[in-house]
Amino acid sequence: MQLLKERILKDGIVKPGNVLKVDSFLNHQMDIDLINEIGKEFKRIYQDAPITKILTIEASGIGIACIAAQYFHVPVVFAKKAQSINLDGEMYCTKVESFTHKKVYDVILSKKFLNADDHVLIIDDFLANGCALLGLIEIVKSSGAVLEGAGIVIEKGFQSGGDKLRSQGIRVESLAIIDSMTDQSLTFRE
Repeated sequence: MQLLKERILKDGIVKPGNVLKVDSFLNHQMDIDLINEIGKEFKRIYQDAPITKILTIEASGIGIACIAAQYFHVPVVFAKKAQSINLDGEMYCTKVESFTHKKVYDVILSKKFLNADDHVLIIDDFLANGCALLGLIEIVKSSGAVLEGAGIVIEKGFQSGGDKLRSQGIRVESLAIIDSMTDQSLTFRE
């Protein structure tokens, strides 16, 4: 997606440790016009899939998933990284390691929001090592739902996550795949 690539080049900041900071437009402050185009693109890519739910993980994926959901006309459900007093009933649970936070989270989702009748599209802002996606896929499998694929805004193609997931037969569609990244340059896969 050319518009996204241009914005990454213009406003993205590469930090040590292969971290791409896009907080000025994607995952802290959100450029809604850009995210609206991202939502349209996910709908175009997955237009033939019978999506009934969009699944993401808190927090950065929620806004992107919500805007994309407008085009699919389906609900968004998100996995939580912490138990709270307002969560009740049976839960799907898994563990997910965050690349940016270097922390393992217990990820939970109420069973009442995902079941075997659902066709799920996972949406997230980044794909690096694939840990978050693998955790969400585990939840989808536990529910008996059909995983239609994963829509990723930015994939770090030089890390193993995308290749690992695709080799398992999972449809992963990334809008911008970064092949290499240094503090001086950033190159995209065509």
